[in-house]
Amino acid sequence: MKALKFLGLSVAVATMTVACGKKESTVVSPSQTITEEAVDENTVEVRLESNDAMQYDKTELRVPVGKTIKLTLVHTGKMAKEMMGHNFVLLNKGVDAADFALRAAEAKVTDYVPVEAKNDMIAYTKMIGGGESVTVEFTINEPGEYVYLCSFPGHFAIMNGKLIAE
Repeated sequence: MKALKFLGLSVAVATMTVACGKKESTVVSPSQTITEEAVDENTVEVRLESNDAMQYDKTELRVPVGKTIKLTLVHTGKMAKEMMGHNFVLLNKGVDAADFALRAAEAKVTDYVPVEAKNDMIAYTKMIGGGESVTVEFTINEPGEYVYLCSFPGHFAIMNGKLIAE
């Protein structure tokens, strides 16, 4: 019985410790919640997961304007990047995402990120495979909605979302 009480107390303390400093915000679908962790007063961390079923775990991200966003993309699957690679590409406002995805599909040498389209992007990561992760830092200085996507050929249709800067 003492062991059970100790375990319960340990779980409660661990939960409070982990929750400290985190802000949770609900997005469009109640099943899609993002957790932002303030690293310091100028930086916010966001975690986005991808998998072998060609999905991001969130289709909407909310971030503050003017702060550094430290986004970590985690590929929770097992497949190699040559077969089921994923990345994160954040497009500028007004960029046609479908057109960008078509151009990206032809850019195998540069991890499906077309170098001639550098002005169309705010930020992007390299392509990663199952079990890998990558982090990118960027700042949004203008409020609004921005499209993000995976530029691996054929993934854009399913793997896209919107980042809302407010």
